[in-house]
Amino acid sequence: MPRTRFAPDRGLTTRMVSTMFFIGLLYVVFVGVLVVLLRGAWPIVLILAGGMFIAQFWFSDKIAAFSMGAREVTPQEAPELHGAVDRLCALADMPKPRVAIADSDVPNAFATGRNQKNALVCATTGLLRRLEPEELEGVLAHELSHVAHRDVAVMTIASFLGVLAGIITRIGLWGGFRRAGGRDQNTALLMVLIPLVSAVVYAISFLLTRLLSRYRELSADRAGALLTGRPSALASALTKVTGQMAQIPTRDLRQAEPFNAFYFAPAFSKDSLSRLLSSHPTLEQRLDQLGRISAELGRA
Repeated sequence: MPRTRFAPDRGLTTRMVSTMFFIGLLYVVFVGVLVVLLRGAWPIVLILAGGMFIAQFWFSDKIAAFSMGAREVTPQEAPELHGAVDRLCALADMPKPRVAIADSDVPNAFATGRNQKNALVCATTGLLRRLEPEELEGVLAHELSHVAHRDVAVMTIASFLGVLAGIITRIGLWGGFRRAGGRDQNTALLMVLIPLVSAVVYAISFLLTRLLSRYRELSADRAGALLTGRPSALASALTKVTGQMAQIPTRDLRQAEPFNAFYFAPAFSKDSLSRLLSSHPTLEQRLDQLGRISAELGRA
């Protein structure tokens, strides 16, 4: 991994390696179970699993950007946003990612990409309209640290298994093996076992990614605050963004919720149960950490 001036985090590295190990093991077991259950269709299972994994890894940045409505912008179209990214990349000694804007009133930002050379950093129009320049730089430093630490790529790969489990379940239930098997007992058994196995795989991968996601957000807050030397600006941005979420229409929040794991701050609709398994630590935890960093910098 190319070195940057972002503060290293061994705890994050350990958690990423552990998550990828268990996700990889789960992936192998899942495909193996499908091969056993779908003996006549095992080549299709292997080709589908391998092809989708490669596609998800190589095109994750484009998929995420398209899904969240990101539009790449030039320095002429967004001079302030580009200027902030330029300053932070120079400060961090890292390659400049592509810069994008999403037309959404939900104040947020995200980063995606499998490595620094293919990274993209995006801010919403709602975020750009609400934050002061120092606050915006704090948010962008947070997002750039995700790129530098490569936890964006890890999260993309880790979340892929749950998606694959759901797709293969649909194909299995409504695809060729159902037609080929007719209505015998084996087909009925498959129609029970495959959704069950897929549900277990999805649940485990979901919990693993949530555990990693909460830690990586604290790590990015810390790295971004230390890089800029202004943890108070990041704390102000967090407070402002979280407070403004309550004023966003529920319809817009629901559209944003599926991508919470990639956002700077989670978007929750009023009737959401997502808080129980949030992708982010609480605002209090994040502000408490930034307060400690501010005190440490003051003593230094």
